[in-house]
Amino acid sequence: MSRLPPLNLAEVDPDTREMVEQAERLMGFVPNDALVMARHPSLTKAIWGLVAAIYGPGEVDNGLKRLIGEAASKAAGCFYCSAHAAHGARQHGVAPEKIEAVWSFEDSPLLSEAERAAINLAIKAGVVPNATTDADFDRLKAYFSDNQIVEIVAVIAMFGFLNRWNTTLGTALEPLPLETVNQFDL
Repeated sequence: MSRLPPLNLAEVDPDTREMVEQAERLMGFVPNDALVMARHPSLTKAIWGLVAAIYGPGEVDNGLKRLIGEAASKAAGCFYCSAHAAHGARQHGVAPEKIEAVWSFEDSPLLSEAERAAINLAIKAGVVPNATTDADFDRLKAYFSDNQIVEIVAVIAMFGFLNRWNTTLGTALEPLPLETVNQFDL
């Protein structure tokens, strides 16, 4: 149960409502965390800018970015964000079997060595305290440029905020991402 109720879309100021409606068009549903955050329009605008920058044009595939978000969220214990990331991965064409393989990434033949390196970093950076090492970055550098590593770490850091936000507030998961995770053993 949510600790703060989401606003009704009609209660959201027009500029913030436009961002929430854009999120709905992209995700296929209105995210409850955005409706709670809408109580602070400048925060919503800042987070929306961060999300747009991270998922906008870049060098790292958006499907992989969603898998990274799912791994970081799982490591942080945020079911809400993990479900959102899994749903987003499906929307970006990632096979269900590959999404399921995130938690057993080291042994899965479905994931490339590059994907394993990125997921490894996401899991280690998603836990508190952060468990990343120089060796994790050496592994990542074998497959990704410095610019791509910045994108990968940006995904992890964004989910760090969202994981903290949603687990603290107990944000209720919406039906569509819940339906996605119910298809898997996530």
